[in-house]
Amino acid sequence: VQLVESGGGLVQTGGSLRLSCAASGRTFSTDSMAWFRATSGKKREEREFVASIGWDGVNADYAESMKRRVTISSDKAKRMVYLQMTSLRPEDTAVYYCAVGLRQGWTPADYDFWGQGTQVTVSS
Repeated sequence: VQLVESGGGLVQTGGSLRLSCAASGRTFSTDSMAWFRATSGKKREEREFVASIGWDGVNADYAESMKRRVTISSDKAKRMVYLQMTSLRPEDTAVYYCAVGLRQGWTPADYDFWGQGTQVTVSS
């Protein structure tokens, strides 16, 4: 499975961004997709859960700290997953990673495949 994230960039406090993740290779309809984030130097197991969803677009789940500001969605036909982020804050600055796995969970260990990440920088 290959995952490629896009949509990151520099945005001012209060701004919005929409991240995209394109999946290719083997994926099953029962897979779950997720977004995690990490500041520089963090190991994979230290990445912070942001949101997850099933390929069929149901069972969206969010980190409590972000649920009011992010929306995850998926397009099964296009094999795309999106993360809409609003009201961004400087503390949201991080590399955002897309991941896929058979188990929809809150930890990096629940996901088997990862993209390279896309940088989001929020200026104050």
